[in-house]
Amino acid sequence: MSPHRTRRRLGSTALVCAAVAVCLLSAGCSEYRDGDSMARNDAAAEAESLNESLGHRSRVRDAEYIAATEILDAAEGGTSNVRREPLAWSGRTGGDEQASIDVRFVATVEEDSGATFGDLGNSAGQATRCYRYLLQLYRYTSFGEIDCPSVVTPPVPTAAPFPTLPDDARDRLTAALRTATPDTLAGAVRAAFPEKHVTVDTTTHDNALVAAVGVPAERDCLLLVRTPGGGIQAPGYDPVWLEPGEMGCRTGLYVSPPR
Repeated sequence: MSPHRTRRRLGSTALVCAAVAVCLLSAGCSEYRDGDSMARNDAAAEAESLNESLGHRSRVRDAEYIAATEILDAAEGGTSNVRREPLAWSGRTGGDEQASIDVRFVATVEEDSGATFGDLGNSAGQATRCYRYLLQLYRYTSFGEIDCPSVVTPPVPTAAPFPTLPDDARDRLTAALRTATPDTLAGAVRAAFPEKHVTVDTTTHDNALVAAVGVPAERDCLLLVRTPGGGIQAPGYDPVWLEPGEMGCRTGLYVSPPR
């Protein structure tokens, strides 16, 4: 091959490589990814991820509590390029009721010129999409996209505390059992737990005093037994027995446990 033809071929190759490089670095190249489209996809993926995390509902909760503890808190602790913003909420997951929560997803994609050969990069982009989540007790959460309302600064949901056993429940029940007699047992335990949301169940069994106190809606239960010798014991039981339709927080967990 002549030197002239070789130089001409090398020159053509250089021009092709230069054109490819310009295409990779230019937003006008047809393969250059659109940042707005990427942001829309990211927002949709985050909405799907939230639906999965909300999952199956097994506790009675109002919509604002869920928005504050499972949407807002989770969003603040994340590292995603998508920001979650609860916009509105109503109802609760109790009985036949339904909780509804509207969430806005704001996705931001930074420009990327492509760091390596073959990585075509993308333009900067942003997208805002809104979804409504519907939650019911003992059902999986469902969701669907809605038009985004013109809310500039969304309200901040707060989590009101839900009923639980008091922190000193074990101390209270232990003290009541130590001083009670079979005749005073029920009154002593109820006096130790005057809270209306706390249930009380007591009995005597083989000269032992048995007491169960709990918050049924939360499957929260404390079961203690004062043995004939005066010792205080906490019998074990299967937590499944606290679920709706099962025995619940009753002295039967010790006296006549399910088989």
